[in-house]
Amino acid sequence: QVNFVVCQLFALLAAIWFRIYLRSSKTSSFIRHVVATLLGLYLALFCFGWYALHFLVQSGISYCIMIIIGVENMHKYCFVFALGYLTVCQITRVYIFDYGQYSADFSGPMMIITQKITSLAYEIHDGMFRKDEELTPSQRDLAVRRMPSLLEYLSYNCNFMGILAGPLCSYKDYITFIEGRSYHMAQPGEDGEEEIRYEKTEPSPNIAVIQKLLVCGLSLLFHLTISKTLPVEYNIDEHFQATASWPTKVIYLYVSLLAARPKYYFAWTLGKPYNNRERSKFKWYECDYIHRLTLKNRLRLEVLHMSTSFKMFLDNWNIQTALWLKRVCYERASFSPTIQTFILSAIWHGVYPGYYLTFLTGVLMTLAARAMRNNVRHYFIEPPQLKLFYDVITWIVTQIAISYTVVPFVLLSIKPSFMFYSSWYYCLHIAGISVLLLLPVKKTQSGKNIHENTQFSRSKKFDAQENSLGHNSFSTTNNVCNQNQEIASRHSSLKQ
Repeated sequence: QVNFVVCQLFALLAAIWFRIYLRSSKTSSFIRHVVATLLGLYLALFCFGWYALHFLVQSGISYCIMIIIGVENMHKYCFVFALGYLTVCQITRVYIFDYGQYSADFSGPMMIITQKITSLAYEIHDGMFRKDEELTPSQRDLAVRRMPSLLEYLSYNCNFMGILAGPLCSYKDYITFIEGRSYHMAQPGEDGEEEIRYEKTEPSPNIAVIQKLLVCGLSLLFHLTISKTLPVEYNIDEHFQATASWPTKVIYLYVSLLAARPKYYFAWTLGKPYNNRERSKFKWYECDYIHRLTLKNRLRLEVLHMSTSFKMFLDNWNIQTALWLKRVCYERASFSPTIQTFILSAIWHGVYPGYYLTFLTGVLMTLAARAMRNNVRHYFIEPPQLKLFYDVITWIVTQIAISYTVVPFVLLSIKPSFMFYSSWYYCLHIAGISVLLLLPVKKTQSGKNIHENTQFSRSKKFDAQENSLGHNSFSTTNNVCNQNQEIASRHSSLKQ
């Protein structure tokens, strides 16, 4: 864990150096790819020793599958291999070497690499095999139209900016950043080719970096102090279960799970500052997808803690992972997309039984919450006082349900997880099943649950809003850029 923190801080310093001395305006893309890859592999080797070779093996075999199989089916084979290889590594680590330990291990970075391998495989399949009219707006926006070279592929998977803790970014975003296309403007020369480049002014990323480092420091301090005094395991303490009242049990459940979160905030937020040094510095001047990358990479703590629905919490807990699950599973599932997505999430997280208990419970909670919302919420829209009352109640229920659901995720094993659920008499499981049995669920012509279709349509609307957000946010900037191009063109005409 100390190695992990040291390497993350070193990566921040390396990002500053990378930004100053290897600017895309002065350095070729080849050099930037090589340096980013070598620094990433060095950090992995320092942190995990020769286990870091798994990163190269997983990436290398996946690339061979992409080349050999072809664009029609390689996304399926890459998905199965990458997830299978990750699972084998997790099984050997958990059940042979290190059961129940939270120490930093090599399967953590492999989870991020698995996301990158599968995402890129689907993006290439979308861009080189499927027709544009078959794609959703987000799939069309992220589609990759040419096969990446081996160096580009390794650089994307193993660069020092994301190899240890992510976050996941799309291949197009990464290549645009490396090649510097996002902040270079070209003027056509006399022969019609680009010959003069203009570099837009870069706003300082220092404030965003300092803010994220402050969140890291506070999260680490909170974890080392308060988190230790409020262990989740105390929820299954026999004396506590025998003597504590129900309000006390509910409050301690919520507070103990709240205290368990800062270590995740620390790890995820520590992965963001050097991404700010390298990408978010363009947020006012760059093209749409860099802006959207900046928005998506945030851990939205204020939304997370004020969530009034199960889905809202999950969407803001690990934003990039939620988007990955949506793009590779939910949007492409032929049946029961919610169930398939939760099962994939459980497999991706690891092989502890507690993970599967958490995500299976999560399926029940999500479907029950969706059914309640669709059948009840419209009665509480007006007046505002009634809407406020509804929001307060749903916030309380959501926070309790989330805490109840994720206890096995922290406890890991079967026995303590069932001890906890039995001490609560499986009350939320019973409530969720009762909601699904009692509330009406309409069927569509295709036989799908109407709630899932509604969710899918919302997903499409989100994509459309996401695209319009990027375009609207940069309408002023684009006008300024167009004016700069016109001025440059006039200047060239005057010189001629």
